[in-house]
Amino acid sequence: MVIYAFSRPIPGVGIVVPMFLPPLVATLAAFLALAISNASTILLPKVSFAIGVLSALFGADILHLKDIEKVGYGIVSIGGAGTFDGIFLTGIFAVLFSVLFI
Repeated sequence: MVIYAFSRPIPGVGIVVPMFLPPLVATLAAFLALAISNASTILLPKVSFAIGVLSALFGADILHLKDIEKVGYGIVSIGGAGTFDGIFLTGIFAVLFSVLFI
């Protein structure tokens, strides 16, 4: 929901999300999930990667499908303007942040 709140449809560009927000949210969510479940910190990068990629995909793209007409393109692709930085780098940075915080 945090990613959805910060993502915005920009005409001619696509759905835009601040680049470092999804990995930071993913790392914090992974810490909380693992702390509550009392799981090993070895799982932190894996959980953080999964949360980072899925939050960027669902929060920025899937939940903003109703705003597609605001973007102004005839062809729509999941990922919009920032598929590379929105999905791939989110996963990579989520893992890096989680490893740095251990």
